[in-house]
Amino acid sequence: MQHRRLRDLEVSALGLGCMGMSDFYGPRDEAQSIRTIHRALELGISFLDTADMYGPFTNEELVGRAIRDRRDRVVLATKFGNVRGEDGAFLGIRGDPEYVRQACDASLRRLGTDHIDLYYQHRVDTQVPIEDTVGAMAELVASGKVLHVGLSEAAPETIRRANAVHPIAALQTEYSLWSREPEEELIPVCRELGIGFVPYSPLGRGFLTGQIRTPEDLAPDDFRRSNPRFQGDNFARNLELVETVRALAAEKGVTPAQLALAWVLAQGEDLVPIPGTRSAERLEENAGAVDVALSAAELARLEEAFPVGAAAGDRYANMSTVNR
Repeated sequence: MQHRRLRDLEVSALGLGCMGMSDFYGPRDEAQSIRTIHRALELGISFLDTADMYGPFTNEELVGRAIRDRRDRVVLATKFGNVRGEDGAFLGIRGDPEYVRQACDASLRRLGTDHIDLYYQHRVDTQVPIEDTVGAMAELVASGKVLHVGLSEAAPETIRRANAVHPIAALQTEYSLWSREPEEELIPVCRELGIGFVPYSPLGRGFLTGQIRTPEDLAPDDFRRSNPRFQGDNFARNLELVETVRALAAEKGVTPAQLALAWVLAQGEDLVPIPGTRSAERLEENAGAVDVALSAAELARLEEAFPVGAAAGDRYANMSTVNR
């Protein structure tokens, strides 16, 4: 497995998003998920991504159990800021210093570790100056509880203000062939400031794999059923986009998922995508993307088919908490 750097943090070139192991994407199988995490480490995929809100709370516990006897082989990232109740209810966003400290201590307990390698603010709290939130995160760094600080779904000016308080190692934001908007401002700002970029949902929430052909392919409780891009006419229009990926992948003898991930990896050495999966088989497939080289002509073909804004529908049913 190749390696890349998020500012001063060295990580595997491909990470593993663990969210779907506990929440949002249908049935869960903890034993299978732990086997998948262990297989990731065997393959050299050492960058694991979780958050306190996933489950809620149970995903951190799952990841903690999976890595308990191999913590030294893991670059562990988690997040705070999206507040949920024990019943799963969404209770808003918090970034006040007291909450930052409380959330970090709670995550450390659930993860069963004494430090978090990369700690993100999951969503920006517009009621709290970003300087106050990042100031509290900097205190966690000074205490040794956190090694590197990150942001998620933050706007360019927010990133600048945050980075002035403490170096930001990474910005995590949705980015893929069908979510290319970060190219306009976010990625340039990150590169100007020396901040790494971590694309989540680099497979378009699974759509770009070509495995989702109808909404009925999704479990009844899969949150994608309520996602605008997976509904009605949007679904049909987005399915047409995926045909370009399927066709080019077939020509190259790779899978659509490998092609879509290879495209993200080709956008710069400062990008580290974190595709999520519960399956060791899918994990192995995704890992193969690091060895897929795309020619200039192939990149041009994909970029022509997927210009910024090509996907039909918003990324979320409620876009009010992103890019703030």
